[in-house]
Amino acid sequence: MPWRNGPHARATGSADRERLPRAIAARLRTAGCIVEVPAATAATGAANQPMLSPPQAAPDRWSREVFELIEWRRFEAVVEALFAQAGFETRAQAHGADGGVDIWLYSVSHANGDAPVSIVQCKQWMRHKVGVKEVRELRGVMAQHAIARGQFVTTSDFSADARAFADDNGIGLHDIDGLLRLIATRHPKQQEALLRVAFEGDWWRPTCASCGIKLVARTARQSGRAFWGCENFVRGCRTQMAIRF
Repeated sequence: MPWRNGPHARATGSADRERLPRAIAARLRTAGCIVEVPAATAATGAANQPMLSPPQAAPDRWSREVFELIEWRRFEAVVEALFAQAGFETRAQAHGADGGVDIWLYSVSHANGDAPVSIVQCKQWMRHKVGVKEVRELRGVMAQHAIARGQFVTTSDFSADARAFADDNGIGLHDIDGLLRLIATRHPKQQEALLRVAFEGDWWRPTCASCGIKLVARTARQSGRAFWGCENFVRGCRTQMAIRF
């Protein structure tokens, strides 16, 4: 899931390259994924480096800011934890093709081989509403798996058409305001547990949806565009995301 803010042109300093094995760094330079920075300009550019560490201390309470700060994988982990707190057994698709399902929900008393009772699709969008197209796609996946109920969760909102279609097709919609209201109904200890899930590990650094590893800061040689790229680029992964500053 891409970041919400557009890319900014920045040069990558030597500190970022030193984190890579020399052979890989050389191949990335040849491919135009990172660019050399003259030593004389390294100090000047240091203040403009891509966000490689938390921009601030993690918030200690739930708000819209939490969803704006965390990367997409932490968002999905929070959603999964919410459903687990509600009494479901959950199974998540950590990376790779998900077939339109981010989280599978099972009854706590289910036996091996039992079908899920519901499926969840997550969209960490900020600037755009989820439209009827995306909700229709979830309905198609529900029909494929003979599941009567689905859940669509987003950090944004839903269009009127999407809401109408969901009402007619057994799909529960959870926008950012609904998520915050739901979290507010949890016991304070549960809310704290959800915050720990949100800010676990490198919560600010996006995960490669294909490989399941954290992306690293890169700068394109020709355009000077800063972006997050996958360390498995040399193995064929072309995942890119815009860097938030």
